Amino acid sequence: MLRILRTGFFTSLQDRGRFHYRHFGVPVSGAMDQIALDRANALLENDPDAAALEITMQGPELEFTEPTFIVLSGASLEARLGEDPLEMNRVYPVAAGAVLTCGHVMEGLRTYISVKGGFLSEPILGSRSQYYPVTSERSLLKGSTLPYEACEEFSPKLLKVSSPGYFKEQELRVFPGPDFELLTERQLQQLFETEFSVSKEHDRMACQITPSIEGIGTNIITSATLPGTVQLTPAGTLIILMRDGQTTGGYPRILQLDSHSLDLMGQKRFGDRIRFRRA
Repeated sequence: MLRILRTGFFTSLQDRGRFHYRHFGVPVSGAMDQIALDRANALLENDPDAAALEITMQGPELEFTEPTFIVLSGASLEARLGEDPLEMNRVYPVAAGAVLTCGHVMEGLRTYISVKGGFLSEPILGSRSQYYPVTSERSLLKGSTLPYEACEEFSPKLLKVSSPGYFKEQELRVFPGPDFELLTERQLQQLFETEFSVSKEHDRMACQITPSIEGIGTNIITSATLPGTVQLTPAGTLIILMRDGQTTGGYPRILQLDSHSLDLMGQKRFGDRIRFRRA
């Protein structure tokens, strides 16, 4: 069992997502940076969909009541197991009673903590990802617990992999969205020649970027959206829908991020620079 002694800024349980329920208005959710989740699960030889903790900005303090093995992946994080500092993307054994203390995320925005076999909360609609109101909580609470299977022996095929450098990438690869043809030549120039910044309005649901461009005054019927859909409001605001984003929307859907760029956006902070490039 994992005991949450301190939650950090925002720590939630996430797997690869909740699929086949979008027609009921249920977002996919899942890890914001699935590259990092996949890497941690691969090092532990877990099922690719095993659930892990997603840490945002400031990490938690955790007590492991049973022996296991862990990996930290994603954004570089200050972390100690007892008194020993931990490296990213490396398998570590954890003794029963050990305490993992996490500090600040130093590069990127989100870090993932995986255990051997994954965390074993009860799946809801086929996923362990926390998303309120599908799940009872949107994040972990102080004093709560998470089950996992005890593991005393494990010989990983790989003990460690190098840390990736994609957090610093600025280019987002995009495809034309369903409403791309509504854009004028002036708007296209603004989209693909402007360097944008991530605004403060940035969470698991959506991310606004600045500056604004010329808006679209045309109304569209509320239509399906996806994680990575880029919407343009009548005022010219650009909104990138993230993993917890709504399943439909009434703003024109002008672009769609590819999967790598969606993961990259999950690691972007306020003020980080981005540019759009057609895939």
